Amino acid sequence: MGYLYLAIAIITEVAATTALKASEQFTKPIPTLIVVVGYGIAFYMLTLVLRTIPVGVSYAIWSGMGIVLVAITSAFVYKQVPDLPAVLGMGLIIIGVLVINVFSKTVAH
Repeated sequence: MGYLYLAIAIITEVAATTALKASEQFTKPIPTLIVVVGYGIAFYMLTLVLRTIPVGVSYAIWSGMGIVLVAITSAFVYKQVPDLPAVLGMGLIIIGVLVINVFSKTVAH
């Protein structure tokens, strides 16, 4: 269940972060509501994740995948397309997440 909760935490955090720009400094009610609810769900799910996955590993996966998914979402929603160095850096983040999940003994396989 830990990885399911982690996936929900990542998805809701990405939705909240994407809505943060649309909230226009919290002046738009609907995007602001998405931000507040999204972060609330994300952090609650993260507390559930920490029951089974170590905090360092879960945070590395959560933040790393969040970075990549926010960049992809922003490219589609806001037309903020990352340049080649940014894409390469995000590729390294994905590789890091894979290395943690495949090779680390701190992750319950």
